[in-house]
Amino acid sequence: MKKILVSALLLLSTGIEINAQELYIFSDPASNVPAKSIVPRINNMIMPMEHSSDVSYRISPEVMVGLNKNLMLRANAYASDMFGDRFKFEGASLYAKYRFLSNDDMHKHFRMAAFGKISASSNPYFINHTLEHTTPGGTHTENVQLTTQELNLEGNHSGFQYGVIATQLVNKTAVSLSASSIHKMNNLSDHRMLAGSPRSAFHSILSAGYLMFPRKYDNYKQMNFNIYGEVITQKSYSGNYYFVDAAPGVQFIFNSISRLDLGYRIQLAGNMDRFSKNQFLVKFEYNFLNALK
Repeated sequence: MKKILVSALLLLSTGIEINAQELYIFSDPASNVPAKSIVPRINNMIMPMEHSSDVSYRISPEVMVGLNKNLMLRANAYASDMFGDRFKFEGASLYAKYRFLSNDDMHKHFRMAAFGKISASSNPYFINHTLEHTTPGGTHTENVQLTTQELNLEGNHSGFQYGVIATQLVNKTAVSLSASSIHKMNNLSDHRMLAGSPRSAFHSILSAGYLMFPRKYDNYKQMNFNIYGEVITQKSYSGNYYFVDAAPGVQFIFNSISRLDLGYRIQLAGNMDRFSKNQFLVKFEYNFLNALK
């Protein structure tokens, strides 16, 4: 009993979030990282390409900072081989989230937050691709420029995003809805938006998480195992371009301070031209609690 009490006091004193089932894989909850903490994370995205048999890889290191219980900041960098034959640095982004509503009770809470993001990318707005045509006269090649109607601020496009998040936790289940508006701008290195391509879109994510293990908390060193299901949608404001993705995943939390996420994202419906319609995501993070004290 004494060990359990000490562990509970430690969790409360560090401000750690023990509601692990709302630490979604492809989206953010309305809750923030613990106050005064610094949380580095590494994101690995493996993306089979639509126009070829190639598989692109993007890595995105990030750092999250909990300024206080209501405000957090996040900075990301992006690098990939998606837009060429070599792996290169693409750009960076800055994200801020402010929790403005908290209705907390025993084993449940409802929270809301507002967020904003700005991203800069040096990528072109197209991918150069070589097509082969076989005719009775032989094989001919043609160089084409492939474009996307999807708005992506995770390395593809420069732009900004703003929106709200609402998260409801009841016992071992957490459900969250994020609704936002995305707007893209010209990329760096004088890469300009293509005429006729959507420049803004409505973006939403419906997320649900469930705590599978432990069935009962005894101490903070117990491993948490969570399962997730998320639905990601985007609809352009101009034209009738949209997609609907499903994103299941699993999560492991160790000693209440480190976390491993494994997720898969696949398109269920849509008519947007996209560079990739499915993605494997592997994430790892570590919490440095009270690092800003």
